[in-house]
Amino acid sequence: MKLDGRRFSNNVDDRRGRSGGGGLKVGGGIGAVIIAALITWALGGDPLSVLSGMSDNIPGAQSAQSSYTPTAQEEELADFSRKILAGTEDVWTEEFRKLGREYEPPKMVLYSGSTTSGCGTAQSAMGPFYCSADRALYIDLSFFSQMRQTLGADGDFAYAYVIAHEVGHHVQYLLGTLDEAHEQMARMSEADANRMSVRIELQADFLAGVWANHDNRMFGSLEPGDLEEALDAAQKIGDDYLQKQARGYALPETFNHGTSDQRYRWLNRGLRTGDIRQGDTFSVPYSDL
Repeated sequence: MKLDGRRFSNNVDDRRGRSGGGGLKVGGGIGAVIIAALITWALGGDPLSVLSGMSDNIPGAQSAQSSYTPTAQEEELADFSRKILAGTEDVWTEEFRKLGREYEPPKMVLYSGSTTSGCGTAQSAMGPFYCSADRALYIDLSFFSQMRQTLGADGDFAYAYVIAHEVGHHVQYLLGTLDEAHEQMARMSEADANRMSVRIELQADFLAGVWANHDNRMFGSLEPGDLEEALDAAQKIGDDYLQKQARGYALPETFNHGTSDQRYRWLNRGLRTGDIRQGDTFSVPYSDL
């Protein structure tokens, strides 16, 4: 991506190196934990409980804050993330204005190891997530390295897609879509709730694509290969792909983010159209998603 000269967002709470209480610094030798966390991030559910009680059982786990020193690469990722967040602010401010509404940007919390959130304790191995309780997205930047090493999903636009997807959930929250869907899920069977979750997540993928379309229109940010990076990442965090990687087989009834093909399709639709009106994943028959 071409980001030279782009502004940095001011809506960033950098907590890296601060004590978060009970967090883990995930290092070498625990690839299974990383894979499980990547699956949790990509498959939804309750990411804040994925590592509950695990810290005492992971060899080599240590407090992230006891010896935390950001690397030069991490500082580059922090600057990159601030610029991407600023881009989402610019795009969604304009898009909300078209809808006759005012966009209220989310906060992005950068942390290392663990931190507190409005949704509970955030831990690095959970991966990025959005918490509507405090309108913030939480990211430990080490996730991007694990994303590359564990899934082979790499590239600056692939990383931007992750951030834009979480901002997509914020857009859903502001439009009332997220709360309405969650209210319906509370009254559904587990299988139906999973299908509703798929609709939520595919729309967030679509909104990430809409952002990329307009960011490129406004700033000429995309370079050759960027689109392929994001679309490749979307496929590698599909429910079916991740479950086959972890288990050797997939259980469609447990899918709650969408298959690789679905995630590719909805992200690509947003990229191609840039039209928020084309992203209604809730009225489409489930079999047609």
